[in-house]
Amino acid sequence: MAAARRAAVAALEVATAVPRDVVLFRHDRDRFFRLAGFFCAGQGLFWTYLAHFAFTALRPASGPGPDDPLRPRDNKWRFGFTASCLTLGSLIVAAGCLFPLRAVRRITLLRGGTEVTISTHGPLGLGRGPTVTVPLRHISCRAHRSEVPATVPLKVKGRPFFFLLDKRGQLCHPRLFDLTVGAYRKL
Repeated sequence: MAAARRAAVAALEVATAVPRDVVLFRHDRDRFFRLAGFFCAGQGLFWTYLAHFAFTALRPASGPGPDDPLRPRDNKWRFGFTASCLTLGSLIVAAGCLFPLRAVRRITLLRGGTEVTISTHGPLGLGRGPTVTVPLRHISCRAHRSEVPATVPLKVKGRPFFFLLDKRGQLCHPRLFDLTVGAYRKL
């Protein structure tokens, strides 16, 4: 039993020890992330302008006025509306910056089969994002690619968020992907 297990482990090590760098996954969505970044930047500008307008133009009228429930009577309404506009705009821009950093553009198994390079898109879809090189033992695929409907979550040890592999991407070597990056590991 132990000899069979050692033989299986040795066979996997030989199968994954590649003589040169091998691209396992590729999915370039530059245009989509640029358009999403443009949308998020536009929303950020819109909400910032609305906050500026609320702060400067919506001052409470002095003196007694009609009992209109929507008429601002003090500065609390103005400050609250301004803060909520700035918060919403900031959240939209932050989402536009962070989501492309999680979407994987390319996964490359480096020579020897012990390290993997993960490339992502840039913030707001502008340029190439960061490239992370990690040991293979620090990567865990949380679900098999046939079990998920849209994206495969990939956890890297020491990183706060999951990397997301879109299923519409191209798997260049599916069997090698399943043996290396697509395997579940306890981190």
